[in-house]
Amino acid sequence: MNDITKLTLSESLEALRTKKISAVELTQAYAENMENCRNYNTYITESVEKALIQAKEADKRYANATNRKLEGMPLGIKDLFCTKDIRTTAASRMLYNFVPPYESTVTQNLLDDGAVFLGKLNLDEFAMGGSNETSYFGPVINPWSKDKPLVPGGSSGGSAAAVAAHLCVAATGTDTGGSIREPAAFCGCTGIKPTYGRCSRYGIVAFASSLDQAGPIAQDVRDCAILLNTMAGFDEKDSTSAKVEVPDFTSFLDKDIKGLTIGLPKEYRPEGLNQEVCSYWDVASEYLKSRGANVKEISLPHTKYALATYYVLAPAEASSNLARYDGIRYGYRASDENMSLDELYTATRTEGFGNEVKRRIMIGTYVLSAGYYDAYYLKAQKMRRLIYNDFMEAFKACDVILTPTSPITAFPLGDESMLQNPINMYLNDIFTVSVNLAGLPAMSLPVGLSKNGLPLGMQLIGKPFDEATIFKVAAKLEQDAGFKRI
Repeated sequence: MNDITKLTLSESLEALRTKKISAVELTQAYAENMENCRNYNTYITESVEKALIQAKEADKRYANATNRKLEGMPLGIKDLFCTKDIRTTAASRMLYNFVPPYESTVTQNLLDDGAVFLGKLNLDEFAMGGSNETSYFGPVINPWSKDKPLVPGGSSGGSAAAVAAHLCVAATGTDTGGSIREPAAFCGCTGIKPTYGRCSRYGIVAFASSLDQAGPIAQDVRDCAILLNTMAGFDEKDSTSAKVEVPDFTSFLDKDIKGLTIGLPKEYRPEGLNQEVCSYWDVASEYLKSRGANVKEISLPHTKYALATYYVLAPAEASSNLARYDGIRYGYRASDENMSLDELYTATRTEGFGNEVKRRIMIGTYVLSAGYYDAYYLKAQKMRRLIYNDFMEAFKACDVILTPTSPITAFPLGDESMLQNPINMYLNDIFTVSVNLAGLPAMSLPVGLSKNGLPLGMQLIGKPFDEATIFKVAAKLEQDAGFKRI
């Protein structure tokens, strides 16, 4: 591995500003790492030649002092973001040859600030999965793997694995039920899901429109703050985009947390929870107490219904969003010789979608069907409001909530208990889905290693549009944890 790829994003920016390295050298170094680490299967489409052209332009800007916020930063882009003239597949056979004629708002913001795109990163198909094993292009391997290959978490597994293995300086991700935070936890990275509406969804392939949110995955808290500064902002092309001010998130990293109240939800410590996870949760609480924060137990009483609520609402929205993939306008089409239109639709969707996507489409179609809409979908919407109300009530007594990110560490690729019973896979999202249902911001950051030498992550949940407090607390927790990355 090239030494300059060990630099964080903020360190890389400083090295470019002070002319210690050039943007072309930095991009070439990451390209060499990508070449040497193809076994991790992190990239679906590489765009190194285009990245080197962008890097040359960045060096010109540094030479004439017109460099922008992210000038020359080599990023990986989750293959759910539409990128103009670069293939965008959503890790599905259905879109294996789709090249968008336009740029998503988030990636355009990054380009406008000078970022360099190394390529498109692997994910669970249409972001549906928790282990990055549902991708049409094959699973991603966690760089922390030792004796046996481990999953990187999902759906943004390619993003987290690429950051952990230094195959990009940072990456974009999306989070529908934990898809930024879980991979960050499994791969020893830092990732934040902002408040719903903070980042535009325009140009992001939709999974569940009321839950999806873009965010960064990076090596540390500061890098996430720098990236979110660029990624966030109002977009008139997205009807769910929030017209709220975007503060400079980096300005909160050095602020004191003395006097803040940290909430610990009692429902997040169920009987049988992994003792190592519990232990690190307690250690993280002590770190914050030593900084002058107050720690108190809170209650989120409807937590036990969050997983069931999520797995009614998310598939319902997915079944609607994925109805557009019919083999007629773009993407995969089954051989249509001697087929009626209905037969073409059926064959295309049967061949084009993987098993997990089909499973969620079927669940979603079922809960939206006549006779079941009231019994399932409407009840789930009511429960979603109660879950949101729980958080709002809790935030009257605390400023931020601290929980584990996942009840487990990264598990082996092809784990039969997960693959044969999808419910076991869904249970891994138990600490993350309620945040999406409530539309809140949340960050995962690594705080230590399990006895097996695998990363363990803690989650900080904030009030709506109060990412600033999350960054403030996370910066202190990161300093005290002193986590050593790969």
